[in-house]
Amino acid sequence: MPVFVLLCAVGFCSFVSYNLVRVPALAPFAGTLGAGPVAVGWIVAASTLTGVFLKLPMGALSDIVSRRRLLGVGVLAFALPPFVYPFVTNLETLAALRVVHGLATAVFTPLVLAMVAAMYPQGRGTALGWYTAAAQGGTLSGPMLGGWIVDSAGYDQTFLTAGGFGLAALTCYLALCRYDPDPVAPVKQNPNVLMTNLWKGLRVVLRHVQMVATGGAEAAKMVANGTLMAFLPLYALSIGLSLAESGVLFGIQGITSLLAKPVMGRVSDRVGRRPLITLGLIICGVMIMTVPHAGHLGWLLCCAAGFGFGAAVVTSSSAALIADLADAANVGAGMGLRGTIMDVGHAGGPILAGVLVASISYTGAFTIIGGLQFIAALGFWTLTSQRAIVRTASS
Repeated sequence: MPVFVLLCAVGFCSFVSYNLVRVPALAPFAGTLGAGPVAVGWIVAASTLTGVFLKLPMGALSDIVSRRRLLGVGVLAFALPPFVYPFVTNLETLAALRVVHGLATAVFTPLVLAMVAAMYPQGRGTALGWYTAAAQGGTLSGPMLGGWIVDSAGYDQTFLTAGGFGLAALTCYLALCRYDPDPVAPVKQNPNVLMTNLWKGLRVVLRHVQMVATGGAEAAKMVANGTLMAFLPLYALSIGLSLAESGVLFGIQGITSLLAKPVMGRVSDRVGRRPLITLGLIICGVMIMTVPHAGHLGWLLCCAAGFGFGAAVVTSSSAALIADLADAANVGAGMGLRGTIMDVGHAGGPILAGVLVASISYTGAFTIIGGLQFIAALGFWTLTSQRAIVRTASS
């Protein structure tokens, strides 16, 4: 139990740090450097692109080497980059820094989910729900704190505060290592054998239709989530709200998700993952389509809370479903696959929304992206049905 608590503390502090930078400060900070809607989309997506390329191989690698040591690389990637942001003076440097900062979630997220899944083979949905709730606590605290700091003290102080939380995460990680030394003794592996095992794990999960479909469901949700991260602050400014109020919107979204994840994780242990993932996508679609029709803070708070609940329903079930579907030797690869497909959606959301906002409007962009959630819900339900499973097994 203390190891799990420390993992939750690392996740909480890491995501406070990450989201102090990302929401709501990043989009308007990019605007001060001359970014328009399309450029804002690319800047917000830049860190996620790192995860697109690295989460799957890092997850697969964690199945054959020490997860604990690889996790430390992710924690360092949370802790150090925030101290560089105050020195950024142009969009090119900002984009490059975002790619480097993306190493944090690319390395950390699939590994910590695989660790929790391996620790709790029984009640897996509940354990993953509690961990993701702790991480979500950081995700919600970052925007609320960040919006207030930006308004009262400026961007530099916001970035330095993010660095402080990153160092707190590093301290918790070191305490975990000292309390519970890595049970996996370092083994020198032949590079050829290592690569063979790595590719074997990758092939197994890439051919698993149900895993890919589950990752696709998360990707659809992350298209919507990435859209909100990039353009909800800008939309809020366009109707007269402040960045501090934008931070409250993300905070409400996060609080709702935080409270829902442990409960919905336990529900998924009892009633199954598929119905909840499908329901969550539908809720996310309705909420994001409603955002551009909300003209004041009260309605936007309702939309943010509803989206947070829908996202929690999807996330608390999808990680557990991946762990259920994977063999014990491929849990890390499965989480990496989920993370990679998620990040395709997370990176694509701001880019797609930037193009749509620039060429159509906020209303058109949010409506199209909301509609994608319904399509994804139908696709996921179809591909993970018993009939689809039997058809895949016989082919």
